[in-house]
Amino acid sequence: MTTTPAPIEPPGGAMTDEAYGDLRAAAALWAGASVLITNEAGDVLVQEVDYRSTRLLPGGGVDPGESPAAAASRELVEELGVEEAVDQALAVDWVAPDAAPTPAAMRFPGELLTVFDGGTWEDGRIAEIRLPPSEITAISFVAPARLPDLLSPTDARRALSALRARINGAGTALLENGRPIAPTVLDRLRVLSTAPPAYHYSWHPGEAPPGHDIAQVWAWAFAPDGRILVLLDPETGTAVLAGGKPESRDQGDPASTLRRESDEEAAARLGTPLLIGHVADPSRPRVCLRYAAALTGMGPARPDPATGTTYTRILATPEQAVSLFDWGPHTSRQLAAVHQARQRLGIPRAARQAVTELTGATSW
Repeated sequence: MTTTPAPIEPPGGAMTDEAYGDLRAAAALWAGASVLITNEAGDVLVQEVDYRSTRLLPGGGVDPGESPAAAASRELVEELGVEEAVDQALAVDWVAPDAAPTPAAMRFPGELLTVFDGGTWEDGRIAEIRLPPSEITAISFVAPARLPDLLSPTDARRALSALRARINGAGTALLENGRPIAPTVLDRLRVLSTAPPAYHYSWHPGEAPPGHDIAQVWAWAFAPDGRILVLLDPETGTAVLAGGKPESRDQGDPASTLRRESDEEAAARLGTPLLIGHVADPSRPRVCLRYAAALTGMGPARPDPATGTTYTRILATPEQAVSLFDWGPHTSRQLAAVHQARQRLGIPRAARQAVTELTGATSW
């Protein structure tokens, strides 16, 4: 319905069912459903349509008597030719009457739009997509940071909020005009709004080959519950592991580099580091080492002396962490090696849970 909203507070005294029904109908809203689908690289599926210049997530209006979940599944069939049941809502967004770019003649009354999790599609599933003869003219998978350039402002905010809710794993986010009512640390820092650096380097277990320089030393630093320390840049929201560049004072010892950099960047104290492997830059003879270590404590956050940045420190599962990076097709191999190292350190696998911000000193 496109009726202008009216107050739904009933007047004093009893009302007939008919009168109450008329009152509620006068305050009707639109209902919509969309589906967030990503590929294995973390890019988001968006559609080009023949009726507007900006792109959209798959989805559309909820038909009379239809549930939002049923509408989302129906739209996937109609728009992508793919049957997919959806049962997990990532976000529910209240879109105010003046927030959507709709013509005045539509008399847009506001909308409740549910974003469902369509999951991560492998190449074979993507190959099954069949577009209809009209309406959907093309699809593409785009990096999250490109969504504000391609979608309307409200649609882009909603898609990014839903993606962060998926990563955070704490349930359905409630939004108003695409903005979370209760922002998480990922929302506050606008994580994924800035493209993370692309390091599509090959993964190799073990030590660096002879004759290769060590450019970086990074740590998968485990808290006792199996989550790892991730540092977020407060200006861009981009994520890094604790660690950094070797310096002469480290005397050629990567473990010394790791302890020093972890303390300088994150005030993090580490147990004995365990080398798990390295990534290799194919353009030059240098590598970046990866270690696993137990976190033994955290001091108060302070500026990194090298950059002046005071990082926001979070604990995330390893799976949540890799979704914040752009490490290319070798990510899964490194993640498998990380879990092997975690077992060797006697640390349990982290349960799925929300990301936690570390705001002060902590001892374990």
